[in-house]
Amino acid sequence: MPGFAPGQGRRAEPVFIEPPKLHKALADAGYGSRRELEEWIIAGRVSVNGLPAHVGQRVGPEDKIRVNGKLIQLRFGRRVPRVMMYHKPEGEIVSKDDPEGRPSVFAKLPRLKNGRWISIGRLDFNSCGLLLFTNDGGIANRMMHPRYEVEREYAVRVLGEVAPETLERLRTGIELEDGLAHFLQIVESGGEGANHWYHVTLKEGRNREVRRMFEAVGVTVSRLMRVRYGPINMPPRLKRGQCLDLEPGEVETLLKSLPPEQKTTEPGPDLFVDVGDDYDEEDEVDGNRIDFAEK
Repeated sequence: MPGFAPGQGRRAEPVFIEPPKLHKALADAGYGSRRELEEWIIAGRVSVNGLPAHVGQRVGPEDKIRVNGKLIQLRFGRRVPRVMMYHKPEGEIVSKDDPEGRPSVFAKLPRLKNGRWISIGRLDFNSCGLLLFTNDGGIANRMMHPRYEVEREYAVRVLGEVAPETLERLRTGIELEDGLAHFLQIVESGGEGANHWYHVTLKEGRNREVRRMFEAVGVTVSRLMRVRYGPINMPPRLKRGQCLDLEPGEVETLLKSLPPEQKTTEPGPDLFVDVGDDYDEEDEVDGNRIDFAEK
């Protein structure tokens, strides 16, 4: 059945949405209209943690809020972060700024009321397939950083058939300029004429890594498509240039499937910036909803 590999699941800690503005939280709780509550705040009738509140102030579950001196209890909804799939076509960059003015994947994403979209890994300008985005830096880090070894799977079309001994070299390891690289798995997937397809899996996202590995053994890649990232397969009905949100339950399942967060002792920010995987897509699932891959 679709799901995650046994033994990987962990209970995810509750994740709250960005703290709401005080006047909105009070209005949602039925204390008055937003405009009226803004006037109350200006008039000094509302305090937070013993101090006068101010318009635009954000509050959370830990704050003590009083209205006219009376302590009130607000309910803060538990929400999971957003995770979105995008079917990237060739000819788009995974960057918000490009001196050449090329089309950006970020122009295709829905606007967030709060926060920003973070790309979970990248795809080369000439590659296509599954891209994941989130508004939560912790999720992005746990899926991108090499220490977590989250699998990526790609469909690769090459010119000509690759000899068995060459496939074995790709499995055991190819020395690239930035170190040894190898595929965890490489499977022949058919083809006709001069074109042959292979599915490859690896646990990192070095820049143009798959293309460089094939180039190192004298094989030309003519198309590269990402078909899976971690436990998430791209559904076949997600057409090129389209987005699809994971349902909250699917995000919860994703969180449980990821390795537990590790604290780093290295200086600087923990968020790992993936400088570019290389691939495209493939139809892996029936239906229009996300499929969590079996490993």
